[in-house]
Amino acid sequence: MRDEQGKTAGGQSIDSGWSGLCRIGGVAAFILLVYSFATMAQLVVVGGQPATAAEAFNLLQENKILGLLRLDLPTVLAVPLYYLIFLGLFAALRRADCAYAALSTVLAFVGVTLFLAALAALSMISLSEKHAAAKTEAVRVQLEAAGEAILASDMWHGTGPFMGGILLQSGAVLVSVVMLRSNVFSKKIAYVGILTHGLDLAHIVLGVLVPAVGVVLMAVAGPLYLIWFPLVARRLLQLGRVGPSPAVP
Repeated sequence: MRDEQGKTAGGQSIDSGWSGLCRIGGVAAFILLVYSFATMAQLVVVGGQPATAAEAFNLLQENKILGLLRLDLPTVLAVPLYYLIFLGLFAALRRADCAYAALSTVLAFVGVTLFLAALAALSMISLSEKHAAAKTEAVRVQLEAAGEAILASDMWHGTGPFMGGILLQSGAVLVSVVMLRSNVFSKKIAYVGILTHGLDLAHIVLGVLVPAVGVVLMAVAGPLYLIWFPLVARRLLQLGRVGPSPAVP
């Protein structure tokens, strides 16, 4: 008969059927690490989100790729990778604390979905094309007003994404606490996770009340992601390599 479980370094076991999710989660974490570095480079080289709808329209009309970059289309493509990371974390931690591992996954899934519900980039393309074809200034003004409304409710400003961010970071803090109570992940990974996502959660909440404090908190939390992503990725990939043991005669 074949033993369908492999032992991890911490003494926990990962069923061979779940190890694939660990590998997928590890790869997703590495991709998000690359995305984080790319985003930093983008902010320095081409700038952040346009300040006004008129600026966004001009960008899209002059260089659609550059306009989409500054309207955070890469973020729209990258954030769903959190689904895969949390599936991997659940696969790794379900034996340690199934209830809280599941709760953290649900919180993260709902949070990511709410965050993605307010997509500005694709909506702005349509408005930009209409703005370029507009025959009168009155029509252009109306389209710019519609663009401002979209920017005001996008993934960085809307109520849905705000709640999504709270739920995602709450799920990440919770799963880090589960890591701390298990022996599947090291204490270092757990503490870095609690600090990173705890600061990001505080940044989201306090950023509304005291924007200056929110900026400071994010300035600290942001670089910590560059530590958390590779630590989680490496551990999930290690767990994903634990497959079935050789057949026993």
